[in-house]
Amino acid sequence: MKTIQTICFLLTVAFSMQAYAADDLSEKLALIKLPPGFEIHLFAENVPNARQLALGDNGTVFAGSRKAGKVYALVDREGDLFAEGIYVVDRDLSMPSGVEFRFGSLYVGALSEILRYDDIEDSLDNPPEPVVVTSGFPGQTHHGWKYLRFGPDSLLYVPVGAPCNVCDQPGFAQIRRIMADGSGMEVYAEGIRNSVGLAFHPDTKGLWFTDNGRDLMGDDMPGDELNFAPDSGMNFGFPYCHQGDTPDPEFGKGKSCADYTPPALVLGAHVASLGLTFYTGKMFPASYTNQLFIAQHGSWNRSEKSGYNILLVKFDGNGVVTGSEVFASGWLQGQENWGRPNDVLQMRDGSLLVSDDQAGVIYRISYVGQ
Repeated sequence: MKTIQTICFLLTVAFSMQAYAADDLSEKLALIKLPPGFEIHLFAENVPNARQLALGDNGTVFAGSRKAGKVYALVDREGDLFAEGIYVVDRDLSMPSGVEFRFGSLYVGALSEILRYDDIEDSLDNPPEPVVVTSGFPGQTHHGWKYLRFGPDSLLYVPVGAPCNVCDQPGFAQIRRIMADGSGMEVYAEGIRNSVGLAFHPDTKGLWFTDNGRDLMGDDMPGDELNFAPDSGMNFGFPYCHQGDTPDPEFGKGKSCADYTPPALVLGAHVASLGLTFYTGKMFPASYTNQLFIAQHGSWNRSEKSGYNILLVKFDGNGVVTGSEVFASGWLQGQENWGRPNDVLQMRDGSLLVSDDQAGVIYRISYVGQ
């Protein structure tokens, strides 16, 4: 009898804790500030350390992770805009942060390897063994996690972060690109400390990417960068020059910032600008068309925290940056953060998903009108 009572008690406690956690998160979501007419709700819970997002042909949402070592598949079975089905595609991988989907296959960036899971949406209950597309990337873990994006040229673009806060080491601080089968690896751009966000402009087709600035130069220096690389062979200055106009105190000696491509926009210092996407949907007002959303993960070593936002970068009709403003905020309350936005993904209905690797959830932002 005591055993049965104990089990009932534990079940009651577990249920209460789960209900409390759900209520607690609902209260926190009410803290999120959005422009008039927009709403935010949970799309998926229990997605530990959710990082980059990708959308399958059949509507499956895939999420990588970094610390968890897992790749998730999320399915809205009931059509209620909430993913009831959560599958683990693979586990025990090395920093499988980056995910991308193409022609029925899921591509995963796992540190030194790019893996491919074929026909994945038809086998979520029993995922296939991955095909190793390439194992030609460095294995250093410092800034080693990946972000994957297929370009308009059908090549897969992959950043290779610097294995340090600041250093000059050949073979790093790059964006590379490869064929879908892993062949033809080449360096596309250099001088990039740590990019964890790539996107191609829907009209100009040029590559835009975020780059996290170095640490230990104070609270306000240097700023993160939003960079534009329409052609291969460009150098964005790391480790010699930061934010386009600030020589590095050690590696910048004898160098000129004028010799490198400056950022299109300097973002806040230490805000950790990560995943980004251009908006091409029909749900949001027309003024958002071809504008850029950036997930700002938030600072970790600033005396007063910054970031923890979704930033909106504005472009004119020629694809030129004209300014920026905070689109969503509230994950930081005072100096306490309860969530960290990591990536943004546009859904087919025009809503925007946001991964949060601190809260282990994915949000859905929609426009309901004023």
